[in-house]
Amino acid sequence: MKDRILKNWTWVRAAYVIIGLLVTFQAASAEQWWGLGLGVYVAAMGVFGFGCAGGNCAGGNCAVEPEKDQKISN
Repeated sequence: MKDRILKNWTWVRAAYVIIGLLVTFQAASAEQWWGLGLGVYVAAMGVFGFGCAGGNCAGGNCAVEPEKDQKISN
């Protein structure tokens, strides 16, 4: 868990954290409590690197090997 939080940071993860915090603070100041949950969820995606913020493969399980040279025949 510690490695997941501290490593593999990209600008996308940082953007998720920043946007999530902005939504959280804005929702709290406007007393829109459903927005608070949304902001916390988006910020958590960035901090923990899951979902879209983690590139959909936080564990590296969905790595795709590049295709070998294939000849196209007409």
